[in-house]
Amino acid sequence: MKFLSFFSQELAMDLGTANTLIIQNDQVVVDEPSIVAIDRSTREMLAVGTRAMMMHEKTHENIKTIRPLKDGVIADFQAAELMIQGLIAMIGKKRSFFTHLKIVICIPSGITEVEKRAVFDSADHVDSKETYLIHEPMAAALGIGLDVEEPIGNMVIDIGGGTTEIAVIALSGIVTDQSIRTAGDELTNDIIDFMKRKHNLLIGERTAEQIKLNVGSALRELENPPDRYPVNGRDLLTGIPKQVFTTYQETAEAIDKSISKIEEAVLKALEDTPPELASDIYKTGLYLTGGGALLRGLDKRLSAKTKLPVHIADDPLRAVVKGTGMALKNTHKYSFLIDRKSI
Repeated sequence: MKFLSFFSQELAMDLGTANTLIIQNDQVVVDEPSIVAIDRSTREMLAVGTRAMMMHEKTHENIKTIRPLKDGVIADFQAAELMIQGLIAMIGKKRSFFTHLKIVICIPSGITEVEKRAVFDSADHVDSKETYLIHEPMAAALGIGLDVEEPIGNMVIDIGGGTTEIAVIALSGIVTDQSIRTAGDELTNDIIDFMKRKHNLLIGERTAEQIKLNVGSALRELENPPDRYPVNGRDLLTGIPKQVFTTYQETAEAIDKSISKIEEAVLKALEDTPPELASDIYKTGLYLTGGGALLRGLDKRLSAKTKLPVHIADDPLRAVVKGTGMALKNTHKYSFLIDRKSI
């Protein structure tokens, strides 16, 4: 058996809209943006991850950058395949010596059967011999240390790049869930639109993302507010590059409607929760994971809306991939894992 295990490779993959993370042997070996750059004429991959992101919105007509996932699911099958191959290749040259590749991949809870098959097919094309899928809220719950097998209700809110996943988990299953396609990318688009309306400034995705990271806020009043942030873009009136300064209050105004949609989805999930589990959630509170959990003031805003305590995971960006890694080590144990036979 030891001889056979030498010729195997086990990977846990959080295939996200914004970032893809891969765990091998309990270590995060890949943490890269979910983007690939290809040559338009040959369709060959030129770069993947960070290198491709550096090219994004700066390419000429011969190069195209593609984000293969949209709203948490594969939108461009060929680009996704190239991206997964490129990211796995980052792990090292040892890959060519392995004969048995086993992968557990994280997926949104609202995914369709067709979308599940697309994930399985992508794994097949990178020569995976054993592929399992796990729903994001379940992976997030495992990653933050919740005992998902106990008869205790826990609500997990995972705000990623493409989707916000809200689920009540008990007894190794998702009792009630809401999956909405309002998440990090939607907030980025809100900021782009706001800068057009308020400052007549045209900015790109990368600049909007930096605004979100530096002065992003769910509240218009913060105890420790960040400094004003300089934003460079193109003046829509003159066409000349210019700089303006934005604040966290402006960002809070820009993303307010999208945050309200997340609040409504949380309230809907709480309404659908059976009373005994609702009693547990009153004691345990809500758990925030994903990149959106880092948005300033979001925990306080959700707490004010629901009148419940809100806990931010210690490492929200990696909670899902950590949980996927735990599932990888216990594929024989966890009944909630999805394999090809179950679809």
